[in-house]
Amino acid sequence: MRRSMNRIGILTAGGDTPALNATLFGAVEQANRNEVEVFGLIKGFDGLLNPAVPHVLLNPLFQTIPELDPCLGGSIIGSSRTYIDPNKPEELRAVTERLKRLGIEGLICIGGDGTISGMQPVSEFFPCTLAPKTIDNDLGLNYLSEPNEWARRGFNESGEPEYARTAGRDEIDLQEIVNYATPGYATAVFVVAQAVERIRTTAESHRRIAIIEVMGRESGYIALGSGYGQPDLVLIPEVPLNIDRVEQKIREIYDMQKHAVVVIGEGVVDESGHPLGAVDSHSKDPAGNILFNGAAEALESILIKRLGDAYFQKNRRHESAKSAIFTRKVGHTQRGGRPIQFDRFYASQLGGKAFDLLLAEQNDSIATLQWSDAKGFFLDSLPANKLKDQWGVIHPRLVHRSFYDEFKFQPSKLGIEYLRSIFTHAIGQDDTEVIRAKLFNPGNLITPYQSVNVDVHKRIRYLDKVAK
Repeated sequence: MRRSMNRIGILTAGGDTPALNATLFGAVEQANRNEVEVFGLIKGFDGLLNPAVPHVLLNPLFQTIPELDPCLGGSIIGSSRTYIDPNKPEELRAVTERLKRLGIEGLICIGGDGTISGMQPVSEFFPCTLAPKTIDNDLGLNYLSEPNEWARRGFNESGEPEYARTAGRDEIDLQEIVNYATPGYATAVFVVAQAVERIRTTAESHRRIAIIEVMGRESGYIALGSGYGQPDLVLIPEVPLNIDRVEQKIREIYDMQKHAVVVIGEGVVDESGHPLGAVDSHSKDPAGNILFNGAAEALESILIKRLGDAYFQKNRRHESAKSAIFTRKVGHTQRGGRPIQFDRFYASQLGGKAFDLLLAEQNDSIATLQWSDAKGFFLDSLPANKLKDQWGVIHPRLVHRSFYDEFKFQPSKLGIEYLRSIFTHAIGQDDTEVIRAKLFNPGNLITPYQSVNVDVHKRIRYLDKVAK
C-alpha cells in the first residue's frame, strides 16, 4: 500500500439510485479513518468539465458532514450523464490539470458501465477506482470468461458496430458471479414487489389483466425479482417473447382466477430479436444507451387483438378486450427514496473498498460484492478491463438462462436461490420503523420539504474564486 494520500475526489455519475449517498458515506468514513480529505465533485464528470470545478469538502477535520446521510436516497453532490470523451485529448488534459490544482491525488467514481468508460481515460493520467451502482444489476459477470463470448456481427445503418452473444454456458455456480448484486438493485425490487401487490388488487377486483412494466433495459434482474410480488407471469428481455405460449398461459390463469398480472421488463424482445416496445434506435442517452419505451403497451395491443372482445363478453366480465387489459409503469420510483438495509450496508462497504483500492494503488479497478456458501457476502475487486470484450466494449450482465423457467414464466430453482441469498434479510427493523414513525408524522403537513441541496449549496467551493 502506498503512503496515505492527503486529498481525494469523489463523484457520482449516470442515473440516480437509492444507494448513492450510502456509497459516498462509506468512502468518506474510510477516508476519515485514514485522515484523508474528500472533495465531492458536483454533478459528476460535468463538474470536471466546468473550469470552476464546483466541489464540497465532505469531511472537514475528518468528520463527515451531517448532510451526508446514508439513509437518504440519491446523491447530495448531484449526478449527470455527461462523460469525458477519450477522443478529446485537450479536454482530458484540462480535467487532469484541474484535479491537480485542487490538490486531489486520486479519484473515486460511483457509477455503472458508462462511468467506467468515463473514468478510464482519466485513469491513464490519474489514479481512479470505481464503486459500482445501478438498480439494473447489470454491472458484472455471470462468470469471468463471459466477455469472450461476445462477437461482432456487423454494422447498423448508422455505421455503429453491432454485437451478438454466442451460446455460452448452460449452467453456472452462484459463487462464480462477479459483482453479485449492485447497490440500488435490492431497493428497486422492494419497490416493484410492492407495486405488483397493490396493482394486483385492482386487477382482481375488476376482473382485469394488468401488465406492469419495470426497468432494467436489456437485463431482466428487476423483473426476476418482481417474483416476490407473486405476478402470474414474469417476462424478461433475455428470453424472446413466445406470444402463443404467453396467450395460452394468460387464458388459463384468467379463466381460473378471473384476472391476471404480468410483469414485463422494458427491454423484452419478440421472437425475431427486435425490442417489443417503440424504440427509436437513433435516440440515445449520453452513455450511448438506446431509449426504450412502450413494451407494456405493445403487449397490451397484441393481447387485445388475440384475445378479442368475445373472450371477455362471454362471461359478462367486460364489454371489450381494451377495457379489460391495462398497463402501468412502475417508473422512476424504482430509482428513488430511502435505500433498504441491504443496499445501505453494502453500498457503504463498497465505497470504503473503493477508497482502500485507491490507497493500494489499484488504478482502474472496481470494488465488487461477492458471495459464497462459506463466507456469505464479502468484498473483492477486479481490474475494469476484465469486464470488456475484445473490442473494449462493456456489455450489460444478462440474467443467465439457468435463473429463469421460460415455460412457467417464473424464476427457476437456481434463480430463486440467487434471489433468496440477497433478499431474505434485505429489510432491517429500522426500514419498517421509519414508515411507522415518519410517513404520517403530522409535522409533514406543516413543514415544507427541506431539500438537502440548500444546505449543500452553502458548502460549495470553486477552483477559481469567482463562482461560474
